[in-house]
Amino acid sequence: MTIISQSLYRLVGLDGRPHHVLDAPYESIEAAIAAATEWTEGQGLACSLSERAIGIQVSTVNGSWRTIRYPDALKQLGF
Repeated sequence: MTIISQSLYRLVGLDGRPHHVLDAPYESIEAAIAAATEWTEGQGLACSLSERAIGIQVSTVNGSWRTIRYPDALKQLGF
């Protein structure tokens, strides 16, 4: 019997650790991106550029996390 589990996503900072504000499980990559976008365009504007660099990790079947998008501060500037 195969058990299929739904992936969870989380947002991380430049250091690869859970983001200091957006540390929550997200049920889809779209939900994670939406939360990151909303924060960086609102409350995050008052933070440093390095704090606004956000990456995405996905949970693995063994309980660890794999980075699927690395934080990139330059994207916040439109580069």
